Amino acid sequence: MKAVLLDRDGVINALVYHEDAGVIDAPFKRSQFKLLPRVPEAIRLLNDMGLKTAIVSNQPGIAKGHLKPEMLKAFERRMLSKIRSGGGHIDCIFYCLHHPKAKRLDLRRTCRCRKPEIGLLEQAAVELQVSLHECYMIGDGIPDLLAGARAGCRTIFIGRWKCEICQFTEDPHVRPTLVAKDLWEAAQLICSEVTGTGQVASSPNCPVAQA
Repeated sequence: MKAVLLDRDGVINALVYHEDAGVIDAPFKRSQFKLLPRVPEAIRLLNDMGLKTAIVSNQPGIAKGHLKPEMLKAFERRMLSKIRSGGGHIDCIFYCLHHPKAKRLDLRRTCRCRKPEIGLLEQAAVELQVSLHECYMIGDGIPDLLAGARAGCRTIFIGRWKCEICQFTEDPHVRPTLVAKDLWEAAQLICSEVTGTGQVASSPNCPVAQA
């Protein structure tokens, strides 16, 4: 395996309950953007294994009128700064800004980049110079699993694999390859696969990095 493709909201940063709309969604304000625990350490562990990393994320907030493009960039700067402070780095970032019911007409479309379609994953693979069959796709939603499965990636679901989710994944090809409670645990599972130990790493330093 050569690369890890990461969803953003719910994997890298926390989801937010927007009381005025009564929904749980991506952050809309600067104060709402918070990295989840141990994300920088998880990214560093992936880097230490020699795996390239890319974020592939549906970001329809601009299309829906929830935030301005400069706010999305502000979130990105904060995310990358926090990850760098933990010793990790992201190689590239790809967003789908479209939505079929967008308020902004220039972003209202049915596209190939919005997961569960695989356009974002294909773009990342080209940029990283890897095959999608050599990638993990990590996400917290059904669209992430569908996109990863369609692209031929090994998929990792972040969260609890509950009955409410299983009912939407009758097709066995939608089931994740692995399940982890958070990105740190997902990185450890990847480390155990890459090293062939069959055990979850207890140290942030993957043995592969020392080989």
